[in-house]
Amino acid sequence: MRYFLEFAYKGTKYHGWQYQPNASSVQETLNKALSTLFKTEIDLVGAGRTDTGVHAKQMFAHFDLDFEIDVPHYIHKLNSFLPADIAILNIHLVADENHARFDANKRTYEYHIHTSKEVFINENSWYYHNELNIELMNSACKELFNHTDFECFSKVHTDVNTFNCKIMEAHWQQNGNKLIFTIAADRFLRNMVRAIVGTMVNIGLEKVSLQEFKQIIESKDRNKAGFSVPAHGLYLTKVEYPYL
Repeated sequence: MRYFLEFAYKGTKYHGWQYQPNASSVQETLNKALSTLFKTEIDLVGAGRTDTGVHAKQMFAHFDLDFEIDVPHYIHKLNSFLPADIAILNIHLVADENHARFDANKRTYEYHIHTSKEVFINENSWYYHNELNIELMNSACKELFNHTDFECFSKVHTDVNTFNCKIMEAHWQQNGNKLIFTIAADRFLRNMVRAIVGTMVNIGLEKVSLQEFKQIIESKDRNKAGFSVPAHGLYLTKVEYPYL
């Protein structure tokens, strides 16, 4: 039987989602908890990867068992096993052919910035005190919908077959001293959101024009795009499937 594990985590102490031999990862932590609880070797397949320090408000991974489980009981047991920075939200029984990574048809990220010093959110939001032109940054968001190839925002030397992504949503919101960038697409390239935000910060500083932003995307050259903003302000907030 195939199950989808739905969970959240604070990424501060982890070297990303994916297992790494010499560093703590979310995948390894969950694999150990599940394997202990079910008394069989569990190797989760995640909906995607997040980098070191990136958080997730909603993430999915699938695993297989030979028996059916009492979902509420095991959600409680897993949350008792796991550290405080990982929480199980739900466990879904799905069809055997369903796949956490390949079946996801929309992913949504947020990037959080605070513009005045706040001691309680520094691990969860990027402190950037320079004044930004949010109207210009939202105009840049509209330009993203005119393109599908986002190689200029991708980490170089990454192993992908295509740099094409279909962006479905992109906008900035400001609430007092807090800024949130929301972006949704069918897929994302490695480092893509952090590179887009860094480029848009340069637009907000009025160092890069909207025409130059278009030229950056068309160049397909990572060196022409902006800096990559720090990981700790980035959240995977939603992963969507046609059957969940």
